[in-house]
Amino acid sequence: MSKRNSQTAKTAARERLRAERERQAKKAKVRRQLIVACSAVGVLAIAGGVGFAIVQANKPSYWDAAKDDKLVKPANTSGTNGTTVIIGKDTAKKTLKLYEDPRCPVCASFEQTVGSTVHKDVEDGKYKIQYIGATFLDGNLQGEGSKNALSALGAALNVSPEAFLDYKTALYSAKYHPEETEDKFKDDSYLIKVANTVDALKNNTAFQKAVKDGTYDKWALDMSELFDKNKDGVTGTPGLVMDGKKLTGSDGQNAPMTVAEFNTAIDNALKA
Repeated sequence: MSKRNSQTAKTAARERLRAERERQAKKAKVRRQLIVACSAVGVLAIAGGVGFAIVQANKPSYWDAAKDDKLVKPANTSGTNGTTVIIGKDTAKKTLKLYEDPRCPVCASFEQTVGSTVHKDVEDGKYKIQYIGATFLDGNLQGEGSKNALSALGAALNVSPEAFLDYKTALYSAKYHPEETEDKFKDDSYLIKVANTVDALKNNTAFQKAVKDGTYDKWALDMSELFDKNKDGVTGTPGLVMDGKKLTGSDGQNAPMTVAEFNTAIDNALKA
């Protein structure tokens, strides 16, 4: 090979190398531009996500928003907001106030043990009961089961006082009342399942629609406020009050949790 041919070959090789370097440099530039662009999009996406999360966090929850709903009062109620729920014969001279939270396990124990005695006393005209529903366990334990169950109780009350009492008994039963940390009552389907064990509510489409639509959600919140602002000094559930005085068991502090203790407490209150 002549020196000229050798030089030409080297020049051509250098040219090919230069062209390849330029091509690689262009590819690298494009890659950097894409990375920057994608990073910018990622930052925007993250910023957008954070912004969205902040907006969502600041949005009122469903139950916060329900405070501004139009109030629908269940039938068989009285009072300004329909939060006065009194059940019993007009001839009964005294009224037993009963404070309960649907998720409360002690309320469940009370209902399972003493509930039937209360119902019989009311049927016999011994006294009336005034029900005040609470929902503080939703805040203490996180959840919405107390509020949702109280709303469903409003739907049952709209059917009849008897349906209300029977449904309350079913919700507090050993079979259907969940552990307080298990928020089963938040599910409408579960509340309807329990309601189907009550004759007046079984396959009752109007009741079921009210539960699903949250017809009495606003009422449940107003009822809960009645508990929060009660003047009887009741801070926990169950709470029993007659003539402004708490009914307690043998310990003198808590609600009577046996039939014997309850009968003693109620008889003393009726005589007072």
